[in-house]
Amino acid sequence: MATVPGYSPSLWVRVCHALPRLDLTLQTRDNVFTPDSWEYQQTLLVLSSLSAIALVLSLLVVLSFLIHYCCCHRGDGGSGSEEEEEDDDASGGHGYGARKGRGICCVTWVSVAAVTLCCVAIGIGFYGNSEANDGMYQLTSSLLTANYTLTSIDLLVSDTLAGLQLSVSGPLTSLEELFGSNMPYVVSARTCRRLSETVVGLLSSLTVGRATQALPSSSAGSNSSSSSSVFTAAPPSIAPSLLPPSSPLPGPFSPGWAANTLMVNEDYRWLSYVLLLLLDLVVCLFILLGLAKQARWLLILMTVLAWLALFLSWGSLGLETATVVALSDFCSDPSTFILNSTHFNTGTSTEILDYYLTCSRRKTSPFQQLLTQSQRALSSVHTHLSSLDREALPQYPKAEKSLREVQQILNTTEGNFHQLVALLNCRGLNKDYIDSLKGLCYDGMEGLLYLSLYSFLSALAFTAILCSLPGAWRSFPRDSEEYEDSDSESEDPFTSHQARRQTAMGSQRGALPAFYSYQGASWNPPFSSAPPLPTPNASSNGNPGYESLPLIDRQSPPPSYSPSMLTGYGVSQSNQNPGHPRNLYPH
Repeated sequence: MATVPGYSPSLWVRVCHALPRLDLTLQTRDNVFTPDSWEYQQTLLVLSSLSAIALVLSLLVVLSFLIHYCCCHRGDGGSGSEEEEEDDDASGGHGYGARKGRGICCVTWVSVAAVTLCCVAIGIGFYGNSEANDGMYQLTSSLLTANYTLTSIDLLVSDTLAGLQLSVSGPLTSLEELFGSNMPYVVSARTCRRLSETVVGLLSSLTVGRATQALPSSSAGSNSSSSSSVFTAAPPSIAPSLLPPSSPLPGPFSPGWAANTLMVNEDYRWLSYVLLLLLDLVVCLFILLGLAKQARWLLILMTVLAWLALFLSWGSLGLETATVVALSDFCSDPSTFILNSTHFNTGTSTEILDYYLTCSRRKTSPFQQLLTQSQRALSSVHTHLSSLDREALPQYPKAEKSLREVQQILNTTEGNFHQLVALLNCRGLNKDYIDSLKGLCYDGMEGLLYLSLYSFLSALAFTAILCSLPGAWRSFPRDSEEYEDSDSESEDPFTSHQARRQTAMGSQRGALPAFYSYQGASWNPPFSSAPPLPTPNASSNGNPGYESLPLIDRQSPPPSYSPSMLTGYGVSQSNQNPGHPRNLYPH
């Protein structure tokens, strides 16, 4: 297990990595991350199938509740009505309402609990989706930064090679021709040309993807043309070529291509989860609305969407479980997988990869010898050019232009060489590697775990919702009950339900005489202790204080009396019956 300074697997990575792995034959397998192996893929399929088993169990639970409500309550329509009437008679007309209220309350509380659980799951899902997106953003940013570093190395090498090749083919060749009669100057010019060709050969073998190969000076000319094809300028989104075009091996790993691919896939993943979360939220809220409004059509539509959300929740849980397990296997030992896979696919030097992945102080750079030889060659070229500038220019003034061009190219080459030495240091690429691991194995792993929890809780919530919806259907009033209630309420909206039932019960026992059904002029109040009504007085000036004849024939209300007459009646009544202190005709 290769250790990476600055990175250690998190607790969740170690826990998920320690889970047992079973293949299709239910045999235990190792937990080494080998995605190309069929045995490892079988373990992921077995883990994903657990969500399918949970989906089957959920369907069985919902089916059992449907059978219970459809079969066990089928005869409630006939015998249930008689029992409800007997309960109503015994409880004073509140049996049906109490039973109905208990049913609605039970269904309401179950639905509210399920919707609350669904809302909690949705909140966890939004947080997990955001964490996973942050981790992938950090991973892609680190990959793009590493790709920019590799591209900068490629551009520096290509610029240096192009400048040295230009100096070899142009000014240095001209100097040899100008110094043709002076052998010491010709030897100095040829030495500069051969040293430049040596540097070109050394830099052409400088690749991050394979071990360095020092080219002899005699073959530098033949390799100068192939080096330009190996190191070509590339935009930051494309990694430099690490192998020659004639290599039969497949192309190497490209950080820029990987970053662009991950960004596109992450955008689709993030959007898919947002749509799934919004679907769950809409279904939960409209189910509550349908229960509150008792809208059957809305519940039918939300039931169909709840079934869809249930299948999507269990399906996403299977994918997330497999992804979490695979990611934990990778994050437990990422360097070993990178070394083995890259060496197997492209034949990349393990020494170079290990140098950049670990960046240990005890390890020297694999490019140290190459850079040292190149630096010495450039220093020798600079020494010979300084000697020619002091000694040859006074004798050959025409050689000044070619000599200045060679010195300018040499200065540019030395500047590029110093930048190249800094970029080839392991600190920059190792920091990008650690940042990418932290984004993927810390934030990405945490986000996937929260998304798995969301999928599990939402699946449980929708299972409970689908089990409680049949009870909601039974608690809704039927159409005939709604019509009966509307008819009874249209007769007298101010009459209570209990009074209407008492009136109906009285009509069944026998019709009682109406309160105003006393016939003739001999009408008396319903109280036996009331005094007889006085006859009209002639001295009342034709304006008696009461009606001379009752309005019974016109079915009018009982006659009214003036306050003075009611006072007189009360006094006379108290004199006749002192044991009756109540005033029968209050003001």
